[in-house]
Amino acid sequence: MTALRTATGNLGSDQTSATQRGAHLSLLSLAVFFSFSLGLVFLASATGVAQIPPARKKNAPPPGAEPPPVSLEEAAKLEAVITTDMGVIRFEFFPTKAPKHVQAFVKNARAGYYDGSAFHRVISLGIIQGGDPLLKDPKTPRARWGSGGLSSLPDEFSDVKHVTGTVSTVRIPGKANSGGPQFFICASAQTALDGQYSAFGQVTEGIDVVDKISQAEADDEQKLKTPVKIISLKIEAKREEPFKDASVDEMRKEVLLRTSLGDITVALEPELAPEHVRSFLKLVQTGWYDHTIFHRIVPGFVVQGGMGQGRTGSEMHYADKWIRPLKGEFSQTRKHIRGVLSMARTNDPDSALTSFFIVLAPAANLDGKYSIFGKVVDGFDVLDQIERAPRNGETPVQRIELIEASIKP
Repeated sequence: MTALRTATGNLGSDQTSATQRGAHLSLLSLAVFFSFSLGLVFLASATGVAQIPPARKKNAPPPGAEPPPVSLEEAAKLEAVITTDMGVIRFEFFPTKAPKHVQAFVKNARAGYYDGSAFHRVISLGIIQGGDPLLKDPKTPRARWGSGGLSSLPDEFSDVKHVTGTVSTVRIPGKANSGGPQFFICASAQTALDGQYSAFGQVTEGIDVVDKISQAEADDEQKLKTPVKIISLKIEAKREEPFKDASVDEMRKEVLLRTSLGDITVALEPELAPEHVRSFLKLVQTGWYDHTIFHRIVPGFVVQGGMGQGRTGSEMHYADKWIRPLKGEFSQTRKHIRGVLSMARTNDPDSALTSFFIVLAPAANLDGKYSIFGKVVDGFDVLDQIERAPRNGETPVQRIELIEASIKP
């Protein structure tokens, strides 16, 4: 389970095919896309329209006094956060693959260069293009969209592939060293661009937002009828995976499950299943479980929850990238009795991901086959209410929501 998708598959219930997503767009169609966008710089020159460098901001340091570029070591620990009027996209950098592009992008973003610009050109489920400073001015003629800030960076072609989520620099096709601050993000794999454009980043969160932008209404030249505004583009430290290196003692926590029927407190037992506890705490701390549901009730057996498909809003979450199959940690001494917290899985003993269950009555058939990682210590009355909830088969008739899961102090 990851935040990103390949060209031939994706997460959740979205069954969009690779063809529908614009995967493997022909070289001709891509050339037309970028030629429409980038050839305008020649039109501007031919008609005598000069590109005037932006005025220096008030109190900005004079030329030659700018801070040194971000080091490659620091850049590897950073992410770009693009806030648009359709949602947020985050991406990490490839400083060893395109150091000059990464340094220029970080410098520009920190100076507010991209704030107020826009994504202006798309291929549906293929590519979105943005970052042209000319889009900051709503009066800029559509004919000039895509022509700003070019020919300021050298090419840094590498072995990085243009897969779903790759961030790369816009350039004039066929013209060396013509890249600049404009960039594009792949909504699906674009193999025709490999080795021809300077890829410098990879989306870590918000690929669903990339999809949404790519499907906005566009004209025959693939320009959006209404550009998608980049409200801000900030540079932040990468999100760190919680509890990644926590010891058993550090993971000995109680978690409050605030449900739509009341509160349940569970005590985690990392000495039994340390990796299952680590994963559970990670998802609790990041809010991954919030607004999911208890989707299965079997009276006298279990109540089960913890799947992203039931989350209100979006099924995608930034912590998806940290979800990995868990190797079974089966206890030979602890039994599945009422109140035990255990992890659901498929027939593969090493397939547990996020879904957990609470045992309602002794279930010897689960002993030694499912990973026990905690127990209910408070809220048995709420567990009783969940067990008695009206059902259609094993599915609750009314939504029983895990409103919030939080680690108790």
